[in-house]
Amino acid sequence: MYAIIEVGAMQYKVSEGDVILVDRLEKEAGDSLTVEKVLLLEKDGDVRIGQPYVDGAKVEADVNKQILDDKVIAFKYRRRKDSAVKNGHRQKLTSLTIKKIAA
Repeated sequence: MYAIIEVGAMQYKVSEGDVILVDRLEKEAGDSLTVEKVLLLEKDGDVRIGQPYVDGAKVEADVNKQILDDKVIAFKYRRRKDSAVKNGHRQKLTSLTIKKIAA
């Protein structure tokens, strides 16, 4: 059994017990989260596709922790202009553990 869910602007394929990293959510570690934006649901070969979401389907998850992703470097260089710009950032993420997929 798996589902494709939408969290923020991203879509994730999840099964029970999976750990996923999503963009930062305003939740604390240990909180529960219910995602009702289920785009596709597969159970025992039966596939239900939502228009845009599957009616009555939801995914329950626990928030593990708030973390920072690896540093991403953006380096811009223009030849012969004595110009170089180096910027970097670390994306803020939330770690979720999928508890239950309810149809």
